[in-house]
Amino acid sequence: MSLWDWALTAYAADGVADACLELQDAAGQNVPLLLWAAWCAAEGRAPDADALEAAGDTARAWQETAIAPLRAVRRALKTRAPDLDDADREAVRAQVKAVELEAERRLLTALEALAPAPSGPPQPPIDTLVAAARVWSPMTPRAGLVQLADRLPA
Repeated sequence: MSLWDWALTAYAADGVADACLELQDAAGQNVPLLLWAAWCAAEGRAPDADALEAAGDTARAWQETAIAPLRAVRRALKTRAPDLDDADREAVRAQVKAVELEAERRLLTALEALAPAPSGPPQPPIDTLVAAARVWSPMTPRAGLVQLADRLPA
C-alpha cells in the first residue's frame, strides 16, 4: 500500500489524529515523518540511520519552506478579524488548508521514495517512531509516541 493511502487510513483510525496533533503541537514533531516511520514498520521496512537522516532532512525542508508557513496562515485565518467578511475569510482558510494538505501529501510521496525496500515481516511501530522522532528533535516524546503506536491500526 502506498504511504499516502496508508496514512489516510491510519489517520482516520480512532485517536490517531488526536495523538498526531498532540505530538505536533505540544512536542514539535513532524507528523508526516512519524507516519512514514510507522508505515515503514507496518510494511516490514527497516530504515537505517542514513535513511532516517535523509527522511528527516526532506521533512525539515518541506516543513520550513511550505508546511509551516501555510499552517501559520491557516491558523491566523481561523480568528475573526475586523473588516474581513467571515464567509470570505473561511473560504480563503479552506483554500489554504487544501494547499497545506497537498504539501503534506507531496512530502509523504518524497518520504516514500526514501524508504528502504521491505526486508521482513511487519514490526511494531514504536522503535521506528522513536528513531524518527530523535532525527527530528533532541527531545523524544516517548509517552506521545507510545500513545500513537497503540492507536495505529494493526
